[in-house]
Amino acid sequence: MTPYRIMLVDDEEEVRKAIIRKMDWEKLGFVVVGDAENGEEALEKLEQLEPDVVITDIRMPYMDGLTLTERIREKHPSMKILIFSGYDDFEYAQQAIKLEVTEYILKPVNGEELAVILKRIRDSLDKEIEQRRNIDTLREHYLGSLPILRELFLNNLVNRTTDVTEVEPRLREYEIDILDARKWIAAVIHVEQMEYEETKALSMHQELIPISVRSLVEDSLKTYCRFAIFASLEGITVIAAIDENNTQTGLMNLFDDICRESKRLLEVAITVGVGRSCDVLQNIGISYQTAVDALGYRAIVGEGKPIYINDVEPVSRGTLQFQAKDEEELTTAIKFGSREIIETMMKNFSACMEDAKVHARQYQIYMLSIANCLFRIMQQYNLDIDIMFGTKEQYKVILEGICNKAEFADRIIPVACRMNEALGRERDNTTRKVIEEAKTYIREHYADSELSVETLCRHLHMSPAYFSTVFKKETGQSYVNYLTEVRLKKAVELLNETDDKTYMIAQKVGYQEQNYFSYVFKKRFGVSPTKYRGTQESGQ
Repeated sequence: MTPYRIMLVDDEEEVRKAIIRKMDWEKLGFVVVGDAENGEEALEKLEQLEPDVVITDIRMPYMDGLTLTERIREKHPSMKILIFSGYDDFEYAQQAIKLEVTEYILKPVNGEELAVILKRIRDSLDKEIEQRRNIDTLREHYLGSLPILRELFLNNLVNRTTDVTEVEPRLREYEIDILDARKWIAAVIHVEQMEYEETKALSMHQELIPISVRSLVEDSLKTYCRFAIFASLEGITVIAAIDENNTQTGLMNLFDDICRESKRLLEVAITVGVGRSCDVLQNIGISYQTAVDALGYRAIVGEGKPIYINDVEPVSRGTLQFQAKDEEELTTAIKFGSREIIETMMKNFSACMEDAKVHARQYQIYMLSIANCLFRIMQQYNLDIDIMFGTKEQYKVILEGICNKAEFADRIIPVACRMNEALGRERDNTTRKVIEEAKTYIREHYADSELSVETLCRHLHMSPAYFSTVFKKETGQSYVNYLTEVRLKKAVELLNETDDKTYMIAQKVGYQEQNYFSYVFKKRFGVSPTKYRGTQESGQ
């Protein structure tokens, strides 16, 4: 197993060296990845070293061990912390307990005692990892969560928030057997409100009614067709697969029988809204929406029976529509998706046109709506239309080319993919601009001792976690290191060009404590600020 990472924090260098020397770290299952002289330095190094365990003295200049522990707990609540203390003080121990310190050890500590403590910590870390990685446990948790994951996925599917490329893999993973059908139909079952005296069987257990209805539906459907059943916002929802072994008419007859049986066996009235069928499973959301629409006709048609959307809204009155949800999904795919997602989506739009039996003008309007969505994105992000379409032809020629039903997907996919690539490049450029803005802000506000990554991110309107990641990626150093570099560079200028006292320079470059400023300066340049100035003056 990979050794655990330890960082030592103590203001006495000899103490740190002695601890490092006298312990057989490899045998104990640890590696010392770094050390620090005080809490301030430890916090600066923590981000880079990423230790699993921090061993710190309690009494140190600039920032003591308890304050360090408090600051670590804010960002790394699970990190193991050992505190050495030369003081048998109940108040210190009480504070350490509040901060959930792993071990509170009184000095002096010998090697054998420390080895026992480290072994205990290693066992604890091993156990945590084993619990997290245990395949049987993970499998048990997964299987326990599977019904919830299935319901969540199916809800996302009918609400059209699922990545189209994920539909088939997820159905297989969750063992939902509705793939490879001729077509699919969604139905939504609504349990009607009834007075208690009317529902003798379940009047005392109202919470069991949906469960009983669902069980009845499952028992009725399982011998007729492959299906998925789940609870949605609109009611008990069914996705039925229609193939060579069943028919849409037979399914409607079965729903009619289910409504009668619910009344007879459960004394519960249910209404089933049945949507239009679809030939592409990814379009089941349209079928679901039309099933919900069918339920809306209960007041007209009557409750307690199936209502087929085609009976109340004939197909001849339907339209081929590029809906707001379609536009939202296409916009998201172009902005953040992959070429494969864009291609799949455009081919699905083409499939919708193939399935629709509408007037030629509706095909034109549908294709123009999709093209208009692309034009809006180009306008919003100031994309060059000629470059995106790969031509300098007039719009009339471009639109005539796009609005060709047979060639639609082949013509529109390259345009959408070029837009996707252009927006990706723009995001990268925006990130670089933000980093430059951050550097400028740091250079302008380094003198503020309260300057922090949180303050900077409020100015940039970014989250600290995301900023820290992109800043390190773009600059190769952490925010803290960059700020320190700017401050020390300015301090050198002031030492060379002014007669200001060291404490004044410390304040001017953002350090409240002169001693800590001197410590940081010496660590960077090897000499104190005063000696540095003397060296520069003697060299002139």
